[in-house]
Amino acid sequence: MPDLIKKTLLAGVGLALKTWDEVEDLTKELVDKGKMTEKEGSKFLQDLQKRYEETQKKLEARVEKTVKDFLKKADVVTGDELKAVKKEVRELKKMISSEKEKS
Repeated sequence: MPDLIKKTLLAGVGLALKTWDEVEDLTKELVDKGKMTEKEGSKFLQDLQKRYEETQKKLEARVEKTVKDFLKKADVVTGDELKAVKKEVRELKKMISSEKEKS
């Protein structure tokens, strides 16, 4: 299942990059046709870049939350949870060893 999630995320990133390339091409075309000055085109791209980055951050946060929720519902153990269990097992082994030595 993690493979499917990874492929979905990569497809989304690829689509976003393709869309950004198309926005840049459109801006260049508008500048070339004289419908926008280079300064206006540059400002337009900067504004779009800022919006794009803000949207990207929101999307990443949403995806992260969705993946965490999915993993929790699917009852998949996270790396942190596994580390905690390993630590607890080590501590229990030490306690058992020390009890055996006392006997």
